[in-house]
Amino acid sequence: MIIDALIAPFTDYEFMRRALVGSVALAVSGSPLGVFLILRRMSLAGDALSHAILPGAALGYLAFGLSLPAMTIGGLAAGFVVAVLAGAAARYTSLREDASLAAFYLVSLALGVTLVSLRGSNVDLLHVLFGSALALDDATLYLLAGVASVTILALAAFYRALVADTLDPAFLKLVSPAGEIVPYVFLTLVVLNLVAGFHALGTLMAVGVIMLPAAAAKLWTRNLAVTLPLAAAFGAAACYVGLVFSYHSGAPTSPAIILAAGLFYFISVVFGRTGGLMRLRRPRRHLEG
Repeated sequence: MIIDALIAPFTDYEFMRRALVGSVALAVSGSPLGVFLILRRMSLAGDALSHAILPGAALGYLAFGLSLPAMTIGGLAAGFVVAVLAGAAARYTSLREDASLAAFYLVSLALGVTLVSLRGSNVDLLHVLFGSALALDDATLYLLAGVASVTILALAAFYRALVADTLDPAFLKLVSPAGEIVPYVFLTLVVLNLVAGFHALGTLMAVGVIMLPAAAAKLWTRNLAVTLPLAAAFGAAACYVGLVFSYHSGAPTSPAIILAAGLFYFISVVFGRTGGLMRLRRPRRHLEG
């Protein structure tokens, strides 16, 4: 009975299989990026960028309706524009980067909701904000798979440079010309995954599958080579658990997936080997690191 409850939704219904494939693709590529966002102290930037894509996607929706290419291109353009403007505001004004990102995040969210509301119905607004994981068509699956493939290949190609840029960007610029392009490559990957996640989980939920598994993985190991695949595994597991819970309970799919990711995070907060509450409360033995 238990096995049937865990497997039957995916063997019986194609839309559940599609939702699983699409959400897992997003988790496998996005969660490792979340690890680097945490290490770079850019968690707020990830959240801000996830909402920054909304006005561009909304403009694509106003012009062409629920068109995948139009909303994707619009979201990408808006994400890059907000990233550049927020960076310029932090560099050339007295505002710190977190303040400028928060300002752009709030304005982008309000503008995007307003634009969608001008033409669309409440159903369209919910689709934009919370995605449609149970209605992924072939084009969206290809987009998610393509973004995941590009992200994984880019992480493999730029891994050493990305680690160096995270730990000491000044040193990387001194010893390698890659120091000039790595931050832009990383930002591009983040925006690509947020735009892809927007189609599956919505603009409000997409960042959750990127950040929560990454935060959970960080609480289990300090080895980056282990943290990255562990974050991907947590993200994929959260997608599966969330979809099963949504199927049997009738809960909205995207929030269910993020709640599952949150469950992994809170378990890690308590039991994590390198930073969990139980680990910190346990008395250390003599000479234990």
